[in-house]
Amino acid sequence: MAKLKTLPEITPRTDTRDILAHASVDARRLRDTFVVDIDAHVTETAFWADIVDRIDDEVIRQMARSFREKAGSPPGLLNHRPGMVYQDVYGRIPHQTGLMEATEDNGVHRMIQLVRRVMDSMGIDIQIIFPTPMLLLGMHPQPEIEVALGNAFNRWMTEVILPQEPRIKGLAYLPFNEPEAAYETARRFAKKPGIIGFTVTSTRNKPVHHNSYMKLYRFLEETGMPLTFHSGFHWDDPSLLQMNRFISMHAITFVHYNLIHLTNWVINGIPERFPKLKVVWVESGLAWVPFIMQRLDFEYHMRPSEAPLLKRPPSEYIREMFFTSQPLERGNLKLVEATFEAINAESQLMYSSDWPHWDFDTPATIDTLPFLKKQAKRRILGLNAARVFNLPVRRMK
Repeated sequence: MAKLKTLPEITPRTDTRDILAHASVDARRLRDTFVVDIDAHVTETAFWADIVDRIDDEVIRQMARSFREKAGSPPGLLNHRPGMVYQDVYGRIPHQTGLMEATEDNGVHRMIQLVRRVMDSMGIDIQIIFPTPMLLLGMHPQPEIEVALGNAFNRWMTEVILPQEPRIKGLAYLPFNEPEAAYETARRFAKKPGIIGFTVTSTRNKPVHHNSYMKLYRFLEETGMPLTFHSGFHWDDPSLLQMNRFISMHAITFVHYNLIHLTNWVINGIPERFPKLKVVWVESGLAWVPFIMQRLDFEYHMRPSEAPLLKRPPSEYIREMFFTSQPLERGNLKLVEATFEAINAESQLMYSSDWPHWDFDTPATIDTLPFLKKQAKRRILGLNAARVFNLPVRRMK
């Protein structure tokens, strides 16, 4: 009887390249395919001191620095709840807990070393990075804190990270709870090298159709750079307090916020007012999109007077928007195929990994879909992103 090989236990200190050993095999199969990862994450609290040192307001900067003197050096001013983070399944999925693996003392920023490892392991040419705990800033009770921390993160990205690695790209964080500040942030970072678009964290209760945002949308449309809405979870939202399990809340909330914002975006005629503004919906999966397309069309055909700016059914505007693939619900491939057809995935869908989170998807998630032709896979894995974000199409490893 053959002796079974014992695999080493994965811990927070396990090397990324070992965790992604199987992905490396898949990457060799895709060695001639240009791959862009629209959504990966940095745990910015690991570099929090460097970030808060770049806060523009000296009073808020001092407030954030004061937390370094507290026991455990908690990340000052953030509003996430460390005691309620269950994504690692109580430590049983440890790789996203801290990424405490060793890096080399070679002058290259630790985060860049970690990103390079995952990009090389998955065969990714360009990776767009998002923050993680900061995704909850839209629910911060002090809007000026979102402005301060968002711009400090943008400065950290553009001053420290992006200049060192051309394969990493960034989306400037927009402090959306303050429309004028969001506009000024967009103007400030639009021409920074490595910034290829802008992002709003969807976990917030601000109406995207409010007139105070129109100046921002006009500016973004003029730049030709996309606006992304990155969803997330927030268990403290009153409607979600009925959920007694993380799995329940997580399944709904990542869809909840983007579904609301997309609905308001379409029904209030934003695509008619800004037809050249490219909008991307990130990290909500895809199963919800056919639902809202059908639902809004059904309502619109009976009550078109309540959406007077629309010249077409809502689904036609949605079909012209862009979506990211992760987490791709693959339990029923017939439904997946129908969803891809409904959203015109060959031209509108972009691959994303969501690394290092527990439910990350490798490029093989797209490459192994049996109903996609080779050219469709190439477009979803990288060519669509190149078109949307104006990226050069070349292998960059």
